[in-house]
Amino acid sequence: MTKKILLFVLTIFGLVTAFMSSSVLFDWFGIREKEGNYVPFVVIANFICGFLYLTAAFGIFKDKKWSPYLLILAFIILVITFIALYFHINSGGIYETKTVKALAFRTVLTLIFTITNFKIFKK
Repeated sequence: MTKKILLFVLTIFGLVTAFMSSSVLFDWFGIREKEGNYVPFVVIANFICGFLYLTAAFGIFKDKKWSPYLLILAFIILVITFIALYFHINSGGIYETKTVKALAFRTVLTLIFTITNFKIFKK
């Protein structure tokens, strides 16, 4: 049951992440303007992580033991992005408060996905 829930949530989260970040990067549907002062490297990191989430979901579906490692990679990318965002903010770069909150949420959620995925494959 845990595997099916993780697979579903990870797939939906990956699709939404890939769609929203690509919409900002490529200005689809006028979403870039609605995002305000977005930070490009944060959007790029989210875009990459979206595909890592989807690939990890495929790995879970196929019972591949490499899937948690993709989530670890996504977590590392997000932590590095968070550190870079900290320096960006402290150097006077423009940003939205929602970016900090969203990045913190995504980082914690990715850690939860990773831990859950490792527990699934330990059984």
